Amino acid sequence: MTTAVATPFRIFSLQVARTRRLGPSLVRVTFAGPDLLAFHSDGMDQSLSLFLPRPGQPEPVVPLDYGDSWWQAWCDVPEDVRAVMRSYTLRALRRDADGDVTEIDIDFVLHGVGPGADAPAGPASRWAAAAAPGDRVALIGPAVADNRAIRFRPPEGTDLALIWGDETALPAAAAILESLPPGTRAHVWLEVRHAQDIQDLTTVADAEITWLVRTPGAPTALDLIRETELPDGGQPYAWIAGEAGRVKELRRHLVRERGIDKRCVTFVGYWREGLTEEQLRVRGE
Repeated sequence: MTTAVATPFRIFSLQVARTRRLGPSLVRVTFAGPDLLAFHSDGMDQSLSLFLPRPGQPEPVVPLDYGDSWWQAWCDVPEDVRAVMRSYTLRALRRDADGDVTEIDIDFVLHGVGPGADAPAGPASRWAAAAAPGDRVALIGPAVADNRAIRFRPPEGTDLALIWGDETALPAAAAILESLPPGTRAHVWLEVRHAQDIQDLTTVADAEITWLVRTPGAPTALDLIRETELPDGGQPYAWIAGEAGRVKELRRHLVRERGIDKRCVTFVGYWREGLTEEQLRVRGE
């Protein structure tokens, strides 16, 4: 007897359904398409690999036969032809009456776009800022709801959630907050570049949410978290995601200074200041 094992990820071909500006540096893009019938996810901080067309291309060029190594297959496509690849997290999904996924939302940070931009816009920011209904993309996403690209996994017995994220982690943090059961205690610190990027978040958890706006002289996330009194005892679980350098220093504080078991700290460097995603992957970060 053989046992069939479902492939956890696959390529989805999608198109833009609509866009919505959330703030000076944030835009939400809603995607739809028949392929979403095979999209399955438990949500939260579900990671996705998004492929965008290069200027002048009607759709992204992605390898169709990638076996166990889509990254290498993508690298084997000539650089000036292959799709622009960036990692994102799922913000939300919607289902029809039969439970099939009909739309997904991905929130983009517009680096180098908008007021106060201090660096040139990257290809994903340029694409998202100009995205229009009908634009075509591809993504590697989940075909199995409970998959390894969901990182938020508090151990049984957790009685306090500690969450920090910058604007790149805001979609995942917001989805996590929506998933927390009623009454769950949570301390949440969310960092954005502009006050207008602050969002109204929905949660039934007992969550204390602190927004940090990065302005000259403003306290850092580490400053505020150090000042926060946490209850003695219990079993806290921390989820920290965003710029890799800040993630590292916050993890060090939680483990070394707060004494939280390192196995109860999930940390994800979504980006590193000064490096592209391709450079991060080459370095293995």
